[in-house]
Amino acid sequence: MATGESFRSLAFQFRICPSWVSIIIKETLQSICSKMLNSSIPSPDQDVLKRSSIGFHRKWNYPNCCGSIDGKHIRIIKPKHSGSLFYNYKDYFSVVLLALVDDNYKFLAIDVGSYGKEGDAGIFAKSVLGQRLSEGTFRFPEPAILPGTDTLMPHVILGDEAFQLTSSVMRPYPRAQSKCDEEKAIYNYRHCRARRTCENAFGILCQYFRVFFTAIAIKPDTVDLLVIASCIIHNHLRSARIPCPGEEEDRNVCLPTENMIPMARQGRNSTHLAYSIRDKFKNYFCSQEGQVSWQLYHVRKTS
Repeated sequence: MATGESFRSLAFQFRICPSWVSIIIKETLQSICSKMLNSSIPSPDQDVLKRSSIGFHRKWNYPNCCGSIDGKHIRIIKPKHSGSLFYNYKDYFSVVLLALVDDNYKFLAIDVGSYGKEGDAGIFAKSVLGQRLSEGTFRFPEPAILPGTDTLMPHVILGDEAFQLTSSVMRPYPRAQSKCDEEKAIYNYRHCRARRTCENAFGILCQYFRVFFTAIAIKPDTVDLLVIASCIIHNHLRSARIPCPGEEEDRNVCLPTENMIPMARQGRNSTHLAYSIRDKFKNYFCSQEGQVSWQLYHVRKTS
């Protein structure tokens, strides 16, 4: 995982048969997933999501945000007799890791193993997280007032243009609209600034585990175990990270005992409530209470 070396290379290093290397690796991955999953990626409850929303406001200037969501294609060697199931729009074979990430680049929930040909929104709609959101059973923190105002707003998660706009999932305004409307461009900047925690988490994951820089030459089932185990260890490494000078250090982390692994039905028409929530966030980010001093510079620089 750390080096991305082939089984044959590892067999030469440790002087054992390559077939035994494959057996040892699979058993190790299974043990990591079965023993450490509940403590490393527990089902996010209201307390966990509330702490994440406080972090998003403090670090990324987006209040009432519980997490960001995105998908990552894990490159693999084409499985036998799989046809085009694993072939994605980037012209290689892959399985998809869909992840909900908190403000500190830790995974709150993951869905692993979908075919590379599927899109992020489709995977999200059939996942446990997506179904809970659509059914209204996902336990968000109670709605909170935006700082400096009396506007009561629900808690949300942030996705990119691939996700449907709902009352609990925010997506940016279309680019054609943001080019003509500076307020919408400001919202898109603040949205993408907070949503990049997911992209950053994937980048950190790849730096921890160099195996993701190459096409993985193992069976899809073992790839799923590899990805889950990597996310588990990633969260442990993030928790054990030495804080920077002046940074608050939280060692009293309460971990629930349940996990949510399977994280794509989809009606594409967003509700008026969803549009209204996004517009309220936009108005807040453009107001005296919610603006940041550098947002106009970034928006006008890129326009």
